[in-house]
Amino acid sequence: MSDFQSIRIGVIGLGYVGLPLAIEFSKKFATLGYDINSERISELQLGVDSTREVKSDELIKADNILFSNDSQLLNDCNFLIIAVPTPIDANKKPDLRPLISASQTAGRALRENDIVIYESTVYPGATEEICVPVLEKASGLSFNSDFFCGYSPERINPGDAAHRIPNIIKVTSGSTPETANIVDNLYRAIITAGTFKASSIRVAEAAKVIENTQRDVNIALVNELALIFNRLGIDTMEVLQAAGTKWNFLPFQPGLVGGHCIGVDPYYLTHKAQEVGYHPEMILAGRRLNDDMGRYIASEIIKNMLKKRIHVAGSRILIMGLTFKENCPDLRNSAVINIVRELESFGSGVDVFDPWADNIEAESLYNVRMVEQPAVHSYDAIVFAVAHQDFVQLAADDIRSYCRDNAVIYDVKNVLQEGIADARL
Repeated sequence: MSDFQSIRIGVIGLGYVGLPLAIEFSKKFATLGYDINSERISELQLGVDSTREVKSDELIKADNILFSNDSQLLNDCNFLIIAVPTPIDANKKPDLRPLISASQTAGRALRENDIVIYESTVYPGATEEICVPVLEKASGLSFNSDFFCGYSPERINPGDAAHRIPNIIKVTSGSTPETANIVDNLYRAIITAGTFKASSIRVAEAAKVIENTQRDVNIALVNELALIFNRLGIDTMEVLQAAGTKWNFLPFQPGLVGGHCIGVDPYYLTHKAQEVGYHPEMILAGRRLNDDMGRYIASEIIKNMLKKRIHVAGSRILIMGLTFKENCPDLRNSAVINIVRELESFGSGVDVFDPWADNIEAESLYNVRMVEQPAVHSYDAIVFAVAHQDFVQLAADDIRSYCRDNAVIYDVKNVLQEGIADARL
């Protein structure tokens, strides 16, 4: 495997993680991009990426990659990289079905000396305890004798044009020392920022799952501070700006926590912790607090409406933004929907506007039919829930043109110019 000319890479799963990874690898190696979604394959073959992570011209110029939903083509690959989602179920437990299914697909394609590398976020031990037995059963081969495994956790930040795969340090690992070296060298070929070779797959898995757990806990802290300062009548952002003048103060801000990483990954770690007899207190407390922020924000909007003597029942409210983060079309696990549902429970009519989001997907995931354009002079409250650049650049007069004479403007993301919003988180 030391001969890079012989390397043929198959990336299984072409979402926010898999597609950019496949494109980068194709710049060095013959690459197959495989996905079970035939519509996804068709759009990529036409040079279109609905996730907006890879530009059309980059897709068109990529001449060393084949996109296909034919799993038989994976038989010709000697490196199989699995980059499928690892969500949670309705009970906030790890849902490993996509990972197991992808492992079955990889297992059927395995040949002797092949290496399977996992990029999906899991709890420590999942690769060797859950995935490897699936690979062995599907292939009929023996782990660390006939085939080998690696784990190199994804560090994709959707919508972030500055932090791309080549300039983010990559953690690597392998099931044997030799495999670890091979996996590390493979990624070094495309990662200009360098790699960090972990001592084991379990260490690499643990490193990944705590990255977002740490962020989740820190955001939960500032969210709780915002709740306290609101009761004290103190502007949270001014407090954070003042405290931020100290050299080691961490610059976290209050807000909604959603998406497929920060709002999900901690549950993978807590699941494993409870499995081995430890009940995590701080992590779960932070999760509960962050999960409840949508309801809190809705209550603050209603309070501000009542102060202006606006009848909540029968009112019209505009939510600007539905994706889980700014300048990104990803709707998965968006915490904005919690604001929508809470306001609707008070009898308000809620319109959602998001030029970044796909209307069909919004309706499928949340039963929300978005408006193509907000109606002028129609809303009793406007909620800036996502800081899309399109929204941040709006002039004050444009924002107020959507409002009725007596309306509330609430700034969740603290992006509006001073004097525009009636209240902010």
